[in-house]
Amino acid sequence: MSRHDVPGPPALRPQLPSPLCEAADERFARHGVRLLLKRDDLIHPELVGNKWRKLAPNLAAAAGRTVLTFGGAYSNHLRATAAAGRLLGLSTVGVVRGQELADRPLNDSLARCAADGMRLHFVDRSAYRRKSEPETLAALLRAAGAPEAYVVPEGGSNAAAVRGCRALGEELGDRADVVAVACGTGGTLAGLAAGLPPGRRALGVPVLKGGFLDGDVRRLQERAFGGPRGDWSLDDRFHWGGYARTSPALDAFADDFERRHGLPVERLYVAKLLYALVTLTEEGAFPRGTTLAAVITGRPFPPPQDGRPSPQPGDG
Repeated sequence: MSRHDVPGPPALRPQLPSPLCEAADERFARHGVRLLLKRDDLIHPELVGNKWRKLAPNLAAAAGRTVLTFGGAYSNHLRATAAAGRLLGLSTVGVVRGQELADRPLNDSLARCAADGMRLHFVDRSAYRRKSEPETLAALLRAAGAPEAYVVPEGGSNAAAVRGCRALGEELGDRADVVAVACGTGGTLAGLAAGLPPGRRALGVPVLKGGFLDGDVRRLQERAFGGPRGDWSLDDRFHWGGYARTSPALDAFADDFERRHGLPVERLYVAKLLYALVTLTEEGAFPRGTTLAAVITGRPFPPPQDGRPSPQPGDG
């Protein structure tokens, strides 16, 4: 099985490699920088971008077992996992951060997960923080009624996912000098850097504050490949206050980018990435003659279909 294959119906098959398009933009051109957009948002209509690359190898490893994973109330990752379960006929369980949500009406995001067949299990925030501890994880699996489930971590970043994201770097090959991606849990960056050829580098733009991703990316590469791979770095300045934080200025930037390039700009990851690249270019971070590729990992959620509610952007 190739890393682009996953068992199941044609509805789950991706469009790979994803398109690589040039974006003519004077903000880059006047500094001698060429901007490319790696359109991972076009891989699959429901498992968008890095969600497909991370989930596909995990779904193959699950081998038909129930898939249990974790996320917050607006998690992109939970929605993607639920959609994959529906398309593959797999049972899915979502462990949701926040016991207080159990007695409230489902928000649009969790309602989409439930409509796709995901069983939701709400846990208190203290237990959720300890979910990686073996005893706590075992207790959560039992409480969720899925003691034998295949477990995918929050955000989908594990060794299998990192190896799946390596194909992203391989698809780009020598076509860009620097490849930039927005980072939540670091799995996409870890795999991307490993797949790029020598002389090319990956740049991660964290969308959460805290400065923890450097160690997380190193640990993910250790688990996936046995040690560090590729040339990569992080710039922590563009989280806009933390995960799911935006501002009128960022919204205005995203609206302007959409008008310039006809690209629907997802706000919590993609907008922060593109803003970072414009800022870095204006700071002179990229030498003249640089070809810069931005990985478009997601898109604004589509309008409701078949009467299902439309979720809001999430924390995948």
